[in-house]
Amino acid sequence: MKKNKVVVALSGGVDSSVAAYLLKDQGYDLIGLFMKNWHDETVTISDECPWLDDSNDAMLVADKLNIPFQVVDLSKDYKEKIIDYMFDEYSRGNTPNPDILCNKEIKFDIFMDIALSLGADYVATGHYSRIKKNYNNKNSIKYELHSGIDKTKDQSYFLCQLNQDQLSKILLPIGDLTKNEVRKIAKKNNLVTAEKKDSQGLCFVGKVSLPDFLQQKLKKKKGNVIEIPGDSKLFDKKIKFVNENDRLLSLTDDIDYSFKDGKIIGKHNGAYYYTVGQRKGLAIGGYKDPLFVISTNTQTNEIFVGEGKNHPGLIKKALKVKFSDVNWVNDDYNFENLGDLKLKARIRYRQKLQKISVYKHLDYLFVEFEDFQTAVTKGQFLAIYDNSQLIASGVIC
Repeated sequence: MKKNKVVVALSGGVDSSVAAYLLKDQGYDLIGLFMKNWHDETVTISDECPWLDDSNDAMLVADKLNIPFQVVDLSKDYKEKIIDYMFDEYSRGNTPNPDILCNKEIKFDIFMDIALSLGADYVATGHYSRIKKNYNNKNSIKYELHSGIDKTKDQSYFLCQLNQDQLSKILLPIGDLTKNEVRKIAKKNNLVTAEKKDSQGLCFVGKVSLPDFLQQKLKKKKGNVIEIPGDSKLFDKKIKFVNENDRLLSLTDDIDYSFKDGKIIGKHNGAYYYTVGQRKGLAIGGYKDPLFVISTNTQTNEIFVGEGKNHPGLIKKALKVKFSDVNWVNDDYNFENLGDLKLKARIRYRQKLQKISVYKHLDYLFVEFEDFQTAVTKGQFLAIYDNSQLIASGVIC
């Protein structure tokens, strides 16, 4: 009987190493591939993720498992699809999530095409997430993306832009394991990555100083830091709404701050270096509570800040996503059949799932949270869950 061929994305970390070990143990015909997506070390601030060391560790794991191994250079595609996208988003005052785009555009698109060209039936990675087959629909199988068993490591959020075709060709061998179990397997089988620290920072880039990284294209430009008082009339929402749609629009409206609404308390080197919710990097003291960025304006090169984590400019009850851009991870779902479901959502990795209600108005999907959310940020991704299953996602706008 012919074995299924699997290309495993070996990153040089313990998670992908154990994923490869488990698949080999299950009898799959494996090929190990390492993606070289970045090799400019001038902006890294640690030596935790240099690609040469990682590729060497990946090669040692492949050698230990006695599977073929090679390096594929995707740095040109990575620059065009991820790095250039990042620069464009930051220049417009948005905060992108390159890890999600990397999975959508690189790992499970270009890399997957390479794997399939090598005769692979599947691509495997070391993500802490699970894919389940649902046979309820007689005409076709549906592939469900679920949270990983280890709630502290669940990475389903990073896979929120995948679709049914991609999920049908993906294996996630460690989704049913905890991180501790993964390390124990690696140690027991003498894998070189057993004690290796988890990588931090940008996907395939490593830990970087974001301002230094952005300064490659977005040059320093002095501007004002403006404090908006928490009792400003801008936050007075005591309005009687004509209908539900007006209420939702009001909840998601952005306040157009001006220097006239507050006072100048300092200078910065470029509004695009900052993001909503940011606390560090302001270098302004003398306040009882920390200052947080509540808004940026890259056109006027101003950043607006407020004192305290409960500043009204920092919290929101609702957000919106362009309805035409919603990615239905499981296309058995659509807006019409969401009504009776008790849905939850998150707007950032590792955030505890939050109870939500969803509405449609104009070309937008409106999501209202049961509790106030901190730092709802344009450019980031909303991920919607039905219990443990991630069913849809979209870019916050």
